[in-house]
Amino acid sequence: MKGYDASEFLMLSGIQHFHFCERQWALIHIEQEWEENVLTVEGSHLHDKADDPFIREKRKDVLYVRGLPVHSSTLGLTGICDVVEFHKDENGITLQNEVGTYSPIPVEYKRGKPKNDQSDILQLVAQAICLEEMLCCSISRGDLFYHEMRRRVEVEITEELKKQVRRTAERMHQYYERRYTPRVKTGKHCKNCSLRHICLPELLTKESVASYMKRMLAE
Repeated sequence: MKGYDASEFLMLSGIQHFHFCERQWALIHIEQEWEENVLTVEGSHLHDKADDPFIREKRKDVLYVRGLPVHSSTLGLTGICDVVEFHKDENGITLQNEVGTYSPIPVEYKRGKPKNDQSDILQLVAQAICLEEMLCCSISRGDLFYHEMRRRVEVEITEELKKQVRRTAERMHQYYERRYTPRVKTGKHCKNCSLRHICLPELLTKESVASYMKRMLAE
């Protein structure tokens, strides 16, 4: 993949949107559409707590950094890690103002529970790729913390997942350069989409939105 200038960077969080629904990603990141619902409000509140840029604390052999800005020139993405834990490790990297060496573990906070798709995982892997480039290190794992379950799920950062993130990022850039918004592809995922009231009216030529939502809820 080619390298990108900072002016070409897209939002890292878009990885999750793009994997969930390419049209949703385009509506948010290309057409600048957004609609608040209980999911986005709760999610924002949870991330506000995690992304406090003034919190940097150390407990025993672990340094916790919240709201860490990251970027990748190979992916052309930039964003913020909710939390990055730096665990003391003799095979790790040196950190400014810290004694010893450490290995980073990105931790992404989510409001619900594990999804049936890989959208959360790919977002976490994208963060790991950014950290690897910035810190010149190798990251083998990350964690997803699900607020509804109150527990963490460990994710192995594999080469296959990294390849999938790179392919996704490349497609995101292709869409963005073309200002391309995909057509509606309906499915059960539409019920939880924050943009369904903006997106679904285009179905009116086939059936009413009310009829569509009634049918989706019955499935």
